[in-house]
Amino acid sequence: MSILAIGTVAFDSIETPFGSADYILGGSATYITLAARYFTDDLGLVGVVGGDFPEAHLNLFRARGIGLEGLEIDADGKTFFWAGKYHYDLNDRDTLTTDLNVLATFEPKVPDARKDARIVCLGNLEPGIQRSVVAQAADPDFVICDTMNFWIENTPNSLVETLKVIDCLIINDAEARELADEPNLFKAARAIQAMGPRILVIKKGEHGALLFAEGEIFAVPAYPLEDIFDPTGAGDTFMGGFAGYLARVQRYDVAALRSAVVVGSAMASFCVEKFGPERLYDLDKQAINDRIQAFHTLTVIPSVEAL
Repeated sequence: MSILAIGTVAFDSIETPFGSADYILGGSATYITLAARYFTDDLGLVGVVGGDFPEAHLNLFRARGIGLEGLEIDADGKTFFWAGKYHYDLNDRDTLTTDLNVLATFEPKVPDARKDARIVCLGNLEPGIQRSVVAQAADPDFVICDTMNFWIENTPNSLVETLKVIDCLIINDAEARELADEPNLFKAARAIQAMGPRILVIKKGEHGALLFAEGEIFAVPAYPLEDIFDPTGAGDTFMGGFAGYLARVQRYDVAALRSAVVVGSAMASFCVEKFGPERLYDLDKQAINDRIQAFHTLTVIPSVEAL
């Protein structure tokens, strides 16, 4: 089953308490596609880069079966750049630089060869841009969306319109509370679903993730890691694994969604083990299967004698 991912393709400079990396490959569409490609071989990317984007990065995508028909290259522009610094609490970061560059005037065009994608992943972008991609797609089966506090605060009306045309929203716990204006996550989830998305995933960092679907709630823990180098892109990697699994099984029922949350969490746990998306370049499929199985082991609840 085919997947279309739209988002940023970028350069990142990252500093954490455990090291730093300058001008490495980044961007939401990058992480989404590098994670999803383990589950489907029909995968395309829509984004924009500048003339400074290395051919080696393009070849990295091509070598991993990611279609670049929708990637625009503005030879006279510069690629989107983000720099950030994380603290010992890796949920806490400071944005040091955001240079939109070619992204400032980006108007995505979905190529004809990708308009019939069955799953559309909307990476974190301005909500109007996200809607324009949905409008160009030919009646996808499942639309997954990400957003952030910037859009919640600065384009709330546009974001509400986007929520009406998607199937699934994936956000973190702070964003969910802000979007719903409700401190209780369970009440916030109901309020967000009333805005449009019938499925909601709330990411809670090292505390795992919550799925709200068809009146059910499903919780997955985070995978316990001793070495975490860089959380950048973990949420986008989660979306890629989540979408990739749904494409593989070609189902969107609650059972499939539950499994997709486990797979997304497993892929995200790989992402944070190195700086940037490097850990996602050449994962062994057995390693992925082992990590997914480890989640099952983590969540087995023993029988308890009744009182």
